[in-house]
Amino acid sequence: MKAIAVLTSGGDAPGMNAAIRAITRVAIDRGTQVFGVKRGYQGLMTGDFIPLGLREVGGVMQYGGTFLGSARAPEFKTPEGRKTAIKYLEAFDINGVVVIGGNGSQTGASALNDMGMPTIGVASTIDNDLIGSEITIGVDTALNIALEAVDRLKVTASSHRRAFLVEVMGRDCGYLALMTGISGGAEAVIIPEIPTPPQEVVEELSASYKRGKTNGIVIVAEGAKHGVNELLAYCAEQPDIGFEIRAVTLGHVQRGGTPTAYDRLLGTRLGANAVERLIEGEHGGVVGMIKGEETFTPYSEVVGRTKGVDPKLFALADVLAK
Repeated sequence: MKAIAVLTSGGDAPGMNAAIRAITRVAIDRGTQVFGVKRGYQGLMTGDFIPLGLREVGGVMQYGGTFLGSARAPEFKTPEGRKTAIKYLEAFDINGVVVIGGNGSQTGASALNDMGMPTIGVASTIDNDLIGSEITIGVDTALNIALEAVDRLKVTASSHRRAFLVEVMGRDCGYLALMTGISGGAEAVIIPEIPTPPQEVVEELSASYKRGKTNGIVIVAEGAKHGVNELLAYCAEQPDIGFEIRAVTLGHVQRGGTPTAYDRLLGTRLGANAVERLIEGEHGGVVGMIKGEETFTPYSEVVGRTKGVDPKLFALADVLAK
């Protein structure tokens, strides 16, 4: 394969730069030229390509985000937009594309592959909702950032006997919330997959207060049916909770952290495996990590589907909160 392009798309995730670095260096080692695409699919449609060499990807692994950038590109959803992208790829004699990103990004990659441009995906999203990988690039860092925030909130909460409703990211997937709740010792976890009535939250907090706890933590996924503002308003109307209630939204601080060792290694392994497969002629799917091994899942099994949470872990979170 003469040349390939690599792009990052959708929400940034710590560990993306490690994947770009691995893709570039493995491809060069195999005699393939590499172009980085600036601003994701937007850059693909404007020919915003830069050559990547060994030095261009040196020293990037320890930074969060993506040095190639990302942007919304609604035009790419149209056949005309994708034809424009292919025109630029052909003009640079590029024979394949590696797309690092989550559900939306891999949907675009699948469409590009269907139009005759060999494309392979690398599973990367802090939401961890992508089919084809047990854990995706960025999840470990985002989880550790959320956990650190919870640990800090517990300290100040104990000083005032307060309970905090903590919103974490994850869109419509409750994975980050559930794992934060279990590892952070939360009194309750609210996720989209298993709706929890506000009254149950009040009961859990009230019971914790009566048991003598000096703080309370409720982790709320951003896509939950009852969000932090609704829960805060509901709790304010309940006289017997005991705790003074506050709400905190962690937001995008979860995306911007320094990648953990795990995310750097995951990005490296998945990026290297993806480019090796592409150069060998395998494309049309996503490279992920399952049972400690790099795997390939066809786009037909990925696009239009999302991965849920394990109900057993949700039940365990409830038991541990007692």
